[in-house]
Formats: sequence, structure tokens, C-alpha cells
Amino acid sequence: MPATDATAVSAADDAVDVLLDAGRSPADILVLTSGDPHPWAQHELSFGEETYWRQQDEGDDVFYAQATAERVRKRLAVVLAVNGGTDEQSAAALPAAMAHATELLVVCGDPERLRTLL
Repeated sequence: MPATDATAVSAADDAVDVLLDAGRSPADILVLTSGDPHPWAQHELSFGEETYWRQQDEGDDVFYAQATAERVRKRLAVVLAVNGGTDEQSAAALPAAMAHATELLVVCGDPERLRTLL
């Protein structure tokens, strides 16, 4: 989905809505970011890392993390928001997102920038 760094998170949220409307379970969806953490992840991390990662382990809802986080588990559908970060961070986010998606990968970002990173 075409998006700028500033709109990539919003585009990712829209992609999640489309997946949910199409019948995907929230537990099937992982949202990753290349730059700043998603606002949901920031909020949940404010309660502590243990609580945050427990939500992933419970697997009841959409989970949000940074693309390079080591503890992230695979999910059926991954939505990657290329929302900034250095070129190196964004380039590393793409294979990380592919490695975590078992069925579907949706990338939200600037197509020109993504082409140069590939």
C-alpha cells in the first residue's frame, strides 16, 4: 500500500481493518514498524515489557512490534509499516517481515524508497 513515512502507520491500521473485515482473526495478524513503534505498542509497553510480551504469548489479538524485535513470533498475516528509520533499519525490516508472515505480507510505505532498498 503506498504511503509516506508519516502515513505508513495509518495505512497499516487500514490494512488491519481490511483483513479483519475479510474474516481474518485478530490473532492471525502481526503489525511491524521500521521506525518508531506503533502507538499501540508504545501504550502497551508503558505497562512493562513482561505485560507487553505476554499479550503476544496469549495470542488473542493483533500484536504490534518493531520489525527487528527478536521475540516476535510468526503469524499468518503480517502488515509492515515502513514508517521511517534509517535506510538500514527499513531494509532490515523487509526480510524480517517476510520471515514472520506464513501466508500474507502487506507492506505500507513509499514505493520508490522500497525499490531502492530492495
